[in-house]
Amino acid sequence: MMKKFTLSALALALFLASACQNNAQNEEAKKLATEAIEIHDEIMPQVSAFDKHDILIDSLLQNLSILKTVDADLDTVETREKFHTLKANLESATDKMMVWMKEYVADSTDVDYQKAEVESISELKTEFEQVKYEAESLLAPFKK
Repeated sequence: MMKKFTLSALALALFLASACQNNAQNEEAKKLATEAIEIHDEIMPQVSAFDKHDILIDSLLQNLSILKTVDADLDTVETREKFHTLKANLESATDKMMVWMKEYVADSTDVDYQKAEVESISELKTEFEQVKYEAESLLAPFKK
């Protein structure tokens, strides 16, 4: 009888310990998911700005000859290359955000998955900041 009671108590203790550990892991996963979404929410509004930059770049590329008449020193070949590079960077950052949003599983309780996603969206935030700076620097003289 004592042996059964001891085994039952041990099984119950192991079950409770496992449940507590799972609860702690679920809480950490939720905290990480919240962090990932907060980072996403911080950078997502930049997508519409990137779209506007893209439209401006298209317009500037179509009107390089006019820009040359306004600024005779403008190197149109170099400017065209810079605009194409910026356009590609804007589109790449936006595409990466769309893929991240499509593939992200916010309710995953896998702590390692959530840690990797926080790292991934943090890297994307850095890329967004770099592209935003690049766009503002290159496009500032052309915004009126």
